[in-house]
Amino acid sequence: MGQVLKRISWVFIGIISMLLLVITVSFMNHRIQLNREAGLLNPPGIMVNVNNHQMHVYAEGSGPRTLVFLSGGGTSSPVLDFKGLYSKLSDRYRVVVVEKAGYGYSETAEVSRDIDTILEETRSALSLAGEQGPYILFPHSMSGIEALYWAQKYPDEVTSIIGLDPAVPEAYDKYPLPSKFMMGLTGFGARMGITRFFPGIVNSSPAIEENLLTEQEKSVYRAIFYKKTQTSNMNEEVRMIADNARRVAEGGIPEVPMYFFISDGAEIPLSDWKGQLMTYAESAAHGKYMTLDCGHYVHDYEPEIIADESVKYIDGL
Repeated sequence: MGQVLKRISWVFIGIISMLLLVITVSFMNHRIQLNREAGLLNPPGIMVNVNNHQMHVYAEGSGPRTLVFLSGGGTSSPVLDFKGLYSKLSDRYRVVVVEKAGYGYSETAEVSRDIDTILEETRSALSLAGEQGPYILFPHSMSGIEALYWAQKYPDEVTSIIGLDPAVPEAYDKYPLPSKFMMGLTGFGARMGITRFFPGIVNSSPAIEENLLTEQEKSVYRAIFYKKTQTSNMNEEVRMIADNARRVAEGGIPEVPMYFFISDGAEIPLSDWKGQLMTYAESAAHGKYMTLDCGHYVHDYEPEIIADESVKYIDGL
């Protein structure tokens, strides 16, 4: 019996040693690659200091309206993710992408991800970058909560919300959020460079897969993905989203015009995602929606349709 336990102990030690070796090699390779990729990561927009951390604000175009794009949770490179859509609108309007803490070119920082802090940081970043409202908000996914809260709290700053498969408060009543352990584990794996062994993950990102980026932009997207996957800020957003959603639900449906572009819901782990968004839009005083036969990143899958519809809608406001 003693010999058996001894062999099991050695096997266990061997497995742990191999795992530590793999993690060490992966981390060293990750650091080397990050240094090589650093030259690709020159912010195309303006860096501003908000709450003692740097935030990136990208803008292009000009016009009578300013459109502000707010990314969904965990989207590593918002500026490139939204490019397929905003590039079709910047000849008529001012378009702005705000990258929150832990996203894109913005710093990962030790800041709360409660809804008030997120919103105030977005507003401060826009102001410091020289942008002026009122704004038409284009929130994707989780940022739908921020956009709705913005319209509740500062209605004079929000002309309209054009939602890109945006989350509504009711969605988080039953949304199966990942556990703290799983987020910590996958976040650790990303920091150790394990994601580099699975290039299919980043290459299947809709902005890349739909060929909305140049080859150079694809390289930048990959570099940002490997640096900014499941950052601590992204994970904290997930941990706080249910509380944030309840806060927004208490404020009711804001009385601003809304137009939701809704996906087929197949990628969302919630059976009635599509129905909830439709119901919310129908319940709004000035709400409408369009359902699309595509995945959650609607702005990557159907940028032409969304751009055309948005122009008609905005010009009619």
